[in-house]
Amino acid sequence: MHQMSSDLQTCIGACLRCYQSCLGMASNHCLPAGGRHVEPEHFRLMLACAEICRTSAHVMLIGTEHHKHMCRECADVCEDCARSCEAVGDMQHCVEQCRACAESCRKMAA
Repeated sequence: MHQMSSDLQTCIGACLRCYQSCLGMASNHCLPAGGRHVEPEHFRLMLACAEICRTSAHVMLIGTEHHKHMCRECADVCEDCARSCEAVGDMQHCVEQCRACAESCRKMAA
């Protein structure tokens, strides 16, 4: 296995935590809450955020330089998701995880 920098390991962890948060909140918080939590634009964004975080972590684990492109897009999607979750309300954990992932991914994309 290739040697991973601490920044890369940190970003993989942030992506996986965000993936877990978005998917978990969508399934276990948004669906039962209903209303604004399941409006299609918001709910799809949460699922897209979870998927791009999972994919970004996967690409970093593979060890290809293409992770920079994935991380750039992941940061954008995470920031959009954080804003959406903040606007819906009662989703602070998701907001925090998305912002932390966005910040870490921006560093990896540089």
